Amino acid sequence: MKIWQCEICGLVYDEAAGMPEHGIAPGTAWSAVPEDWSCPDCGMRKGDFQMVAL
Repeated sequence: MKIWQCEICGLVYDEAAGMPEHGIAPGTAWSAVPEDWSCPDCGMRKGDFQMVAL
């Protein structure tokens, strides 16, 4: 599983954890997150997230 981070506010999306409080189940791959999804903290689009190198 991968981790993605918002370039604007730094919010982290961990595929293993998902974001159940925002309708994304644990284990949801980034590619399965809807394209119209936006960062719950700053409102930026999915395209403003970058994969974090582990």
